[in-house]
Order: sequence, then structure tokens, then C-alpha cells
Amino acid sequence: MPVAIFDVESALLANNPLGDPTTRQIPVYTPPGLAEGQRVPALYALAGFTGTGLSFLNYNFYSPNLPQLLDQLIASGEMPPAVVVMVDGMTALGGNQYIDSPAVGPWASHICQELIPWVEARFPVIQGREGRGVFGSSSGGYGALMMGLERAEHFSAIASHAGDTYFNYCYQADFPHAAGGLLRVGGLTRWLETWRGYDQLPGWAFPVANVVAMSAFYSPNPSAPHGFDLPFDQETGVLDEAVFARWLERDPVRLVARHQDALRALRQIYIDVGRHDEYHLQYGNRVLKQRLEQAGVAHHYEEFDGGHRGISYRYRRSLPMLARALTP
Repeated sequence: MPVAIFDVESALLANNPLGDPTTRQIPVYTPPGLAEGQRVPALYALAGFTGTGLSFLNYNFYSPNLPQLLDQLIASGEMPPAVVVMVDGMTALGGNQYIDSPAVGPWASHICQELIPWVEARFPVIQGREGRGVFGSSSGGYGALMMGLERAEHFSAIASHAGDTYFNYCYQADFPHAAGGLLRVGGLTRWLETWRGYDQLPGWAFPVANVVAMSAFYSPNPSAPHGFDLPFDQETGVLDEAVFARWLERDPVRLVARHQDALRALRQIYIDVGRHDEYHLQYGNRVLKQRLEQAGVAHHYEEFDGGHRGISYRYRRSLPMLARALTP
């Protein structure tokens, strides 16, 4: 299995507000059998919430991990060879949305300004945006969408599997549960001090972890005690309309019209979602599809019979499309 793990030092993440390590562990898959001088696309893999680059290496009896799947796809001829870079986006909040935030760190800038040059200096990849793609599921799918929307000068192809979109549905339903969980533990400060102490995160606590992390990315506020605002009042649970409006500014469905020229410049946009997604993302991605159609942006959209979890097998559909779109 041709994968190695590298330590990559980030200057941009130095002094980040969460104290997260600046040395990131990056697994990189290099396809076997490349000819001398051959260059192939570079695909950047973004993990979902609570995951990171190393998560793509997890062994599962029922389905292959990412390097095993790549071996299969490339050996069968379904997919052209590609180097795949598994981004280490883990933070003290439990995950990443892969956008810059003063409350978390300049994560999109780290990928585009540090990781891409590091890869292109060391691996047999096509130089420049025409050879780069980015993909992921859930939060990773959101990150891929945002790279296509706001960082199209760096990427030419994106794939989002059940990516976070239409925030009115995918997040807002969790706000009462998150408010209740914060009251249960004694407030946000107490949560941040203690939430890593569970042997296993209780079911009631996941909405808290998710909403707190999303707040740090979507509603940063340097003057707030923890550097970000929650979208509701901690005592009453009442929605803070002004804060949630800032969240909506980071919703992909709201950004399509503004960035339609960048989206049209992409060689491939792949989107899929399960018809039974537990976070209502089937609706959000249908809205996204509609907005892309209205903007005249070409894309490939699929729905499948499944939910939100355990969908890494869907990379079997997207990765060949990305690699073919990027292969000269």
C-alpha cells in the first residue's frame, strides 16, 4: 500500500488561538508504477468532523480504507493514477470546516499557501491548479465546496459527499439540544474545560460539540470570552438572529450566485448525498443543486439510498471523475 506519513510544519498556524500543534501529520498516497518523469493529479482529502488525515487509513473489515480503495480503482483502470494528500485538520474543537477563522486559525490558507507548495515540491504531480482537486464528506464536503467557491484559483475539481449546506436545516435543529447540553454541564466555559474528559462522548453531548465548533468557524468574535459567539442565548436557548445571520453568510447555498464565475471555471463539480441523511442534508444539497442550475454551473449530482454515516464507499464514484477531469 504506497502511503507514507509526513510531518509538515505550518508557519501560518503558529500562535493559533486554540494552541493546536503546528506540526501536522500528513499521509500521502503515491500510485505505484509511475513512469520516469510522469506527473499525475493531486487530490486533497478533507476528513469529516472528529476525523483527520490519519482517519483515512483506518482499517475496516467490510470496506477498504482510502489507500486500499485507490489501489483497487487504479489497478482496475477505473481511475487514472493520482497522488492523494490526506489533510491533518484536527483541532481542539474536534474537527475542521477548512475555512479561515480568527477563533480557530487560517486553515484554508494553510492548505492553499503551505500544503500545496509542499506537495508540488516533493511529489510527481501536475503543477498548478489544473492538476488539483479536493474532496471530502460531511465537514470535509463543506470544505471542498468552499474551496470551489472561494479558492478556485487553487483547485480545478471538487467533490462533496453530504457536505454541510442549507444551514437552516442542517444546524438549526441542533440548537435546542446544544443549549440544553450547555446548561447540563454549567455553560460554555465549563464545556470547553471538560468535554475532552469523557471516555466516549455521550449522545447528548455531540450536538454541543458540533454547534460549539461551528460557532468558532462561522461566528468568530475576538472580543467574546472564547473568541466566538453562540447562535443562541445560553440561558433561554432563544435564537440570536444577528449571530445566525453571520452563519448564513458561510452557507454554500447563499454563496453560489456570488461565486458563479469561479464555479464555472472548475473542470468537475461532484455532489452526492444520502436520501435518508440524519442531518437533513438531502434537502440542503437539493437546494444547492437548484442554485447551481439557476446559475448555469455544470455539475454532477447523485442521491443514494443511505444516511450520513459510513459513506466512504461513495469515493468509488467521485474519485475517478475527479482524476479523469484533471488528467491531460
